[in-house]
Amino acid sequence: MENQMFCFQCQETAKNTGCTVAGVCGKKSSTAAQMDMLLFAARGVSVVASSLRKQQFQLPKDVVPMVLDALFSTITNANFDERAIQRKTVSLLALRDWLKLKAAHHNANVPHADEVDWHGEPSDFEEKSKSVGVLRNTDEDIRSLKETVMYGLKGMAAYVEHAHNLGFSDVEVEDFILQTLSELAIKQQSVEDWVALVLQTGEMGVKAMALLDKANTTAYGNPQQTKVNVGAGCRPGILVSGHDLRDLEMLLEQTKDSGVDVYTHGEMLPAHYYPEFSKYHHLVGNYGSSWWHQREDFVSFNGPILFTTNCIVPPLDGADYKRRIFTTNSTGFPGCHHIEADESGKKDFTPLITMAKHCAPPVEIEHGDIVGGFAHHQVSLLIDKVLDAVKSGVIKKFVVMAGCDGRMKSREYYTEFARMLPPDCVILTSGFSNYRYNRLPLGDINGIPRVLDAGQCNDSYSLVLIAIMLRDALHLKDINDVPIVYNIAWYEQKAVIVLLALLALGIKNIHVGPTLPGFMSANVRNVLASKFGLSTITTVEEDMKSLVV
Repeated sequence: MENQMFCFQCQETAKNTGCTVAGVCGKKSSTAAQMDMLLFAARGVSVVASSLRKQQFQLPKDVVPMVLDALFSTITNANFDERAIQRKTVSLLALRDWLKLKAAHHNANVPHADEVDWHGEPSDFEEKSKSVGVLRNTDEDIRSLKETVMYGLKGMAAYVEHAHNLGFSDVEVEDFILQTLSELAIKQQSVEDWVALVLQTGEMGVKAMALLDKANTTAYGNPQQTKVNVGAGCRPGILVSGHDLRDLEMLLEQTKDSGVDVYTHGEMLPAHYYPEFSKYHHLVGNYGSSWWHQREDFVSFNGPILFTTNCIVPPLDGADYKRRIFTTNSTGFPGCHHIEADESGKKDFTPLITMAKHCAPPVEIEHGDIVGGFAHHQVSLLIDKVLDAVKSGVIKKFVVMAGCDGRMKSREYYTEFARMLPPDCVILTSGFSNYRYNRLPLGDINGIPRVLDAGQCNDSYSLVLIAIMLRDALHLKDINDVPIVYNIAWYEQKAVIVLLALLALGIKNIHVGPTLPGFMSANVRNVLASKFGLSTITTVEEDMKSLVV
């Protein structure tokens, strides 16, 4: 039977081989077809744009943002709005053709490729999608490596788009994204060459993460140790999910003195750690848990919900809270109101504020605090205390438990692993995998919390800097000599670029779970296992023995 779709980019992909009828994420086969066409168009634009850049022609300012948006829109759980995705594709194809005319006018050479030469109407998209998706690459190992690069680019694009929203950019990173998308379209090369490109993608991922770290800390200050309230107040509220701090800032400015409180949900929790946001007293706390709890959390919250990025869980049929969902940036869901930015990047959140004033306050579902804010600057302030603890043997291991959360029962592994860690171990984390253990009473070691939470996946660069900081402070030559082990959970493509970044930095013996990526073929897994010691989790007891004890 012919596949209705094929997608294997996330950890929950069916049977860890690929979704072929509908996505486990909730994506329909028709939506997958539109996404395949959007990526096809993005590759076409990139072929022409990178050719022009090589020949010293200046590109229009909207080329890079439109390509970034295409990549970000196809990240898992980001956009389910087929019409919106189709409009993006139409715009990219028009941009591609405009760039081709510019190239012809200047006698600039542009390679031929299906992505460059194909012309069709939106009515042709679904049929065309059958030949341009993941399975267009028939060699399993080449397909695996090319898709690994593609998913790394998607994660990288997310970081770069957030930095752009704060006025920061890096031409080297942008050129790499365009050039690599072009190579995915036109280049025929060996497995070895594609492996090299996988690692180059990781190297550029480090630069993209550094760019975003600079953007966030310049705009909002260095994260600092913070207690975040998880209760609820008595005023109406707006709940903000996702990762885009600029959106949160604009919303907070527009809700000042409005009588409406603002809460974070899921991935937005670490916004509280940035000192610039502490001046907004109506940013009252974090409501609910990680992304996959939203069907319960959104019902009891009562007020409007703003998705600034993924992860959207499609509401069940008849879910009343759907009318309260608003999306922005690369996110979208059919039937939900989308907030666009004006030409200067400003957004008008009046519809959310007006709705919130007519909603009941959120129902309190828990009370207490979550402690976080241990990004690289905050840890640097503790480094002397940390070194004393390491040298005296009070701290024997740091365990990086960064990454994503997910719905599967197998994710309970991470809660149990954290619970069973010996008392001389400290967890370093970022990303919403922290919801698996950020409420556990793990205590501290000589005043150093046993969970040092740097923030969201956007703050993963801090974990790299902390490892380097420890290496240098302990006078070690190799980063792998630092007493750090890696037991990382993954779900979507921002986790992929973090993994590739760690590999590019030469970090070895990384445990990934709950499964190794389904998009990595057996041969590719074997290469990564032999070269880097990449492996998957087993049981809590066995992994505790091999990693920690």
